[in-house]
Formats: sequence, C-alpha cells, structure tokens
Amino acid sequence: MKITIACVGRIKEKYFADAAAEYAKRLSGYITLEIAEVPDEKCPAALSEKEAEAVKDTEGERLLRVIKDGSYAAALAIDGKKYDSVGFSRLLDESSVRGISHITFVIGGSLGLSDKVLRRADAKISFSDMTFPHQLMRVILLEQIYRAYRIIKNEPYHK
Repeated sequence: MKITIACVGRIKEKYFADAAAEYAKRLSGYITLEIAEVPDEKCPAALSEKEAEAVKDTEGERLLRVIKDGSYAAALAIDGKKYDSVGFSRLLDESSVRGISHITFVIGGSLGLSDKVLRRADAKISFSDMTFPHQLMRVILLEQIYRAYRIIKNEPYHK
C-alpha cells in the first residue's frame, strides 16, 4: 500500500517534525509513505469571508495537483466520518481488499480545505469535533496510520 499525506505548509516546530519523522520511520516496514507538502498562503489575521475562500482556493489548487489520478483521496474534515482506532484500521485493511493501492490523506491549512478539494475527495474523515493545528494533525494522522497497521498485523501497541 502506498499512502500519501498531502498537506499545506511545512512543519516548523522541531518537536512536531521529530514526531512525524519517528512515525514515518516506523511505518516504513508496513507501507510506502510520501509526504507532499504544498506552500501555505500568507494571510493577515483578520480576513473577510471572500478573502478566506480565496486563500483556501489557492491552497486547494496546490493540493489537487499532488493528488494522483487513481488515488483514493480521504480529506480530513471536521464534518467527516469518525472512526475509533480499530475501525480506522479496518478502513485501511478493507481498502486494499477492494483493490485500492494508493490512499492520499489531505490535510488543509489553517483555514481548512476548499470546496474543490472536498468534492474531489472519495471520503471525508474526522478525528474530532475539535480543531487542531495542521502540523499537529499530521503527527496525529501518522500515529493513527501506524497504530492501524499494528492492529492489522495483530502486533502489540499501547492502548
């Protein structure tokens, strides 16, 4: 299985970067992992709704360019379907049974994902009703993918 994480922005904090690198290393025994970072749009703290949509649209176009044709796209969105860890592992396991060999998880920037990206997505997944910084969300996603593969392989992992 190949998994791509398409995300807006770079991880700036060393502790997030270290955590992401650790989970990427752990995942190398299970999957082929690609991290596709696209630049985030600079924007002032106070944006009008129109300006915010323009930022999401620009970032969205960048994300759409890294989602490969034939890849199953799963957008991380607050209104997406929620899974527990076992359910998420089943989702990944059943994807390969259904012939899906490439999943792209899409993490938006600080303003979220554009409507175009959400329409391109084959699924929307929510990790919580809470909002997380996108750098932290990348670490959470990597950890949950790692946990899922430990569950799939019936290998121990802390609970």
